Amino acid sequence: MNPSVDLATETESVVPTHKLRCSETLHDAGGGGVNVARVLTRLGGECTALCPTGGSAGQWLQKRMREEGIHSVFLPIADETRVSFTVHEHSTGAEFRFVMPGPHLSGAEWQACLDHLQALTPFPDLLVASGSLPPGVPADFYARLARLCRTRGARMVLDTSGPALEAALAEGVYLFKPNLRELAALSGQALDTPEQWLAAARGLIERGSTEVVALTLGHLGALLVTRESSWRADPLDIPVSSAVGAGDSFVGGVVAALQQCQPLPEAFALGVAAGSATLLSIGTGLCSREDVQRLLPQVRIHPVD
Repeated sequence: MNPSVDLATETESVVPTHKLRCSETLHDAGGGGVNVARVLTRLGGECTALCPTGGSAGQWLQKRMREEGIHSVFLPIADETRVSFTVHEHSTGAEFRFVMPGPHLSGAEWQACLDHLQALTPFPDLLVASGSLPPGVPADFYARLARLCRTRGARMVLDTSGPALEAALAEGVYLFKPNLRELAALSGQALDTPEQWLAAARGLIERGSTEVVALTLGHLGALLVTRESSWRADPLDIPVSSAVGAGDSFVGGVVAALQQCQPLPEAFALGVAAGSATLLSIGTGLCSREDVQRLLPQVRIHPVD
C-alpha cells in the first residue's frame, strides 16, 4: 500500500552541516510488498502486485516494475509516490536509511484497492500484505484484508508493524513474519532467550492470531513455529553489504516455495537463503536467483523441542 522509489548511494562520512558528496545513485522499485514481488518473480514464482501510485515517481515505479517483469495493477492517486533513500558510510561501513511516510490517500483511493481485491475472480490462494500503511489509510486496512481472505478461503501472509499489525492479528492470518523487536513489542517482554522467542510465538498461535510465525533474528538466524512443530535456522557466515530488503526477501522466498506446494520447512529454508542472499547485494538491489540457489544447500534447519 506504500510503494516507493528507493535510492541508494555512498559517501565517505555522514556529518552534520557539511555537504556530503555522494557516489553514483542506484534506483530501485521498493516498499515491502513490491520487494516481495521482485524476489518472488526472480525465483520463478507468479504474482500480481497491487500498488497505488501517483506523480512522476509513480510513473517511474511503474516503468521499473514492468522492466523487471512483475505483473502489476497500478491504481491512481492524487499525491506523489514516496521516495526513500539509503546512504552507506564508507569510512565505517554503517548504513543510514531514510524512510518517508508516503502520500496521503483519500478514502476513495484506499477503498479502490479493497474493491479491486474483492472483485478478483478467482481469488488468489496467497495474499501478501507487507510494509507500512501510508497516511490516510485506516489502521484496520490489513484487518479488512484478513477478513476478506478468510471469507474467500485464501491464506494471508502478513509483514507489518504498529497498530496495523495489531488489528490484523486480531482478525487472524495464516503466516506472520516479525523480527525480534516487533515480536517483543507484541508480547510486552524483552525476549532475551530462545525459550522466550518460542513462547511468544506459540502464544500468538494459541490465541488464534496466526497459524505460523516466521521470526527473523538477523545475525542469530531465524525461527519457524506452528502449533505442532518448530524449526531453527542457523545464520549463514557471509559478508554483509547491505541489510535493506532482507526481511522482504525472506518473505518472497517463503511464498515462492508455498506457491510450489513445498512443505513449511523447505519454504523456511528458501526464505532464509533469499534473505541471506540479499545481504550480499549493495543498496536496494535485493537477492539474485543465482545467489539464492548457491546458498540454499548451506541452510541448516534444526527441529526445536
